Amino acid sequence: MNKIFLVLIVLLTTSMAIRAQDFTFGAITYADYEFDKKTLDSNANAVVLKEFGTASIQLDESTGHLELVFVHHVKIKIYNKEGFKEANIIIPMSKDDNQEETISELKASTFNLDGGRFVETLMDKKAVFTENRSKYTRLTKFTLPNLKEGSVIEYSYRLRSPGLFNFKTWEFQADIPKVISEYLVYIPGIYTYNVSLRGYQKLTDQKVELNKECLRLSGVAIDCSKISYVMKDIPAFIEEDNMTAPSNFKSAIYFELAEVQSLSGGKTSYTKSWKDVDYELVSDKNLGGQMKRKDVFKDLLPAIIKDAPDDLAKAKAIYNYIKKQIKWNNYYGKYTEDNIKKALDFRSGNVADVNLSLIAALSAANLDAEAVILSTRENGTVNKLYPVLSDFNYVVAKVNIGETSYLLDATEPLMPFGLLPLRCINDQGRVINIKKPSYWLDLKASQKSSTNYILTGKLTQEGKIVGTLVTHSLGYAAYNKRRDILKYSSPDEYVEKLDDRLTRIRISDHQITGLDSVENALTETYQVEFSINDGLKDQFYFSPFFINSISKNPFNLNERTYPVDLGAASDERVIINVSIADQYEMLEKPKNMAIALPNAGGKYLVQCDFDGNTLSMSQILQFNNAIYQPDDYFALKEFYSKIIQNQKSEILLKKVKK
Repeated sequence: MNKIFLVLIVLLTTSMAIRAQDFTFGAITYADYEFDKKTLDSNANAVVLKEFGTASIQLDESTGHLELVFVHHVKIKIYNKEGFKEANIIIPMSKDDNQEETISELKASTFNLDGGRFVETLMDKKAVFTENRSKYTRLTKFTLPNLKEGSVIEYSYRLRSPGLFNFKTWEFQADIPKVISEYLVYIPGIYTYNVSLRGYQKLTDQKVELNKECLRLSGVAIDCSKISYVMKDIPAFIEEDNMTAPSNFKSAIYFELAEVQSLSGGKTSYTKSWKDVDYELVSDKNLGGQMKRKDVFKDLLPAIIKDAPDDLAKAKAIYNYIKKQIKWNNYYGKYTEDNIKKALDFRSGNVADVNLSLIAALSAANLDAEAVILSTRENGTVNKLYPVLSDFNYVVAKVNIGETSYLLDATEPLMPFGLLPLRCINDQGRVINIKKPSYWLDLKASQKSSTNYILTGKLTQEGKIVGTLVTHSLGYAAYNKRRDILKYSSPDEYVEKLDDRLTRIRISDHQITGLDSVENALTETYQVEFSINDGLKDQFYFSPFFINSISKNPFNLNERTYPVDLGAASDERVIINVSIADQYEMLEKPKNMAIALPNAGGKYLVQCDFDGNTLSMSQILQFNNAIYQPDDYFALKEFYSKIIQNQKSEILLKKVKK
């Protein structure tokens, strides 16, 4: 679990020395150039020598509006070519139809030691460019010049933002280690923020003092809390597979506006109860208002559910109708872009347009439908201490039929009824009901990812296995396979490209069934030829692990401080039966193995036999949990290590002399 410390920022009258302060740009020293990375991380390709940031709320004289002003300054030592990527800088800036963040005073230089003195190479301003990443995000990008192994790079910039609610997040931890990272903030006395420190690294120092008259509004002088956060000797945050958003685990300071006091003395509270939020969401014309739009589907429903004998069949018919009628435009959101009637007419919309339409249609059929707002895996987990609506970026439907509840997302045509896309499987969501109080709901995969491989064939004199490979996929495995196939113009083209990619396997014929039947298994049948040997000899080796063999351990850290999140449980089975025309005997084979993860977390079973002239092997790899805690990491690492070691073993066959 993340260590989260809640600190309510208040005006303090204590005067204390603030150690955090900016450093002079371009003041490179021999100590910087010769910094020994072994003091932090001997494997580091680059190290942040110094990092300083400051944020304050200031009055924009030109507009008369308050804005957040953020300054970031960093100096980095590059040790090798792998560290050059740290010189590719990307600064995200938020925007919408009315306002956007801007960057100014950008400086960037590379320093190299030449003839005993430091030579500065200034970045050309023409090297800076802006990219519109999405409707709501712009990226400022630049790369520092004249990079060499041993270079020291430095850059700084000023960002102005109209958004005050989240102040400015500060990430102490990055993908390279840092010697020191300092953040200095000025919070006007009329603002109260909830502040949380996420991650596993602790602050080295925190100091607070009163800063007099830091802001003046309508002639009134306002004091500020001046707060310094310092962290030293910060290890790199190393991302591995099977994790949710890194922001859940990186050490960082987060701010959320709790309260604003007006100059006249009145207060506006932003930290609300769920009762207040429920009313706000249900009353919102782009969320609750759309959930109530049964009228949109009144005339359409009879045709949609005419062949449905019960409530479950009605729900499935409506789900399939929405999937076909409204195409997702790839934008997230818990609010509709306009309204569901428009989305239905134009047959396009964001996540909320699609799924609130689904909820309205289900409700119009007298089914018990609710909305579930959530945060996607890449967006991070939501705050459970108090409602923060900005944490939620997605909405799905929940329909209750009898004693069973089903979670539905109609944005994915290939997703079966009751199974959410993996992007939605992230901790908990909040269920919003038109008439009842909201509540938390665990977001879990309703099906596991399941794949069965069955190979039946014979081993030819040329050292090839010729036969039939049948693959059955269910759950997320079937969804992923269907998505891959439908990227191509036809299944034939998919198989053609698959055949081109597989170096040791040739596909001579194929049949794919269940491609459009997303509620059922996807079955692929291939006539295949595996090249496993140069030819049959009196004695030869070959490996039976030629279907989805495991050659690389996905877990390589000495310690992992965040969970292994697979999203869903999984089950993979391989059955191989291969006949050999001549009489052979088996002299060596991989060990039959049965290993298990602690607490019934999973298992790996393999059994290899040779009976008469038929080689048979069965293999099962199961992960029974969707999430494994950091304490399970070493067991998972060892589990994979044993599997890989065993799969290096081969079968040795010797011809029986007659």
